[in-house]
Amino acid sequence: MRHCSVQVRGLLTREELDRYNALMEVGSFLESQNRYDLAYTVQREVDLLIMPAIERLKEKGRARDRATAEFMQSMRQERAEDDQ
Repeated sequence: MRHCSVQVRGLLTREELDRYNALMEVGSFLESQNRYDLAYTVQREVDLLIMPAIERLKEKGRARDRATAEFMQSMRQERAEDDQ
């Protein structure tokens, strides 16, 4: 079973995290029993479960990029005002 990143896990809701942990436990058990066919199905469920958290992580990145752009613009304006 492939785990998601720590950043993504940090953005899961409590319900999502509980379900994620349960699915990972089931998947690990299935792998230990060499039932990779069933573990694959569980992994697909995990992949679907974490999609909202991935989107939240992307949005955080976009918000950070916007804040950086605004900061850089304000620095340019200050520099232009100082030059005049």
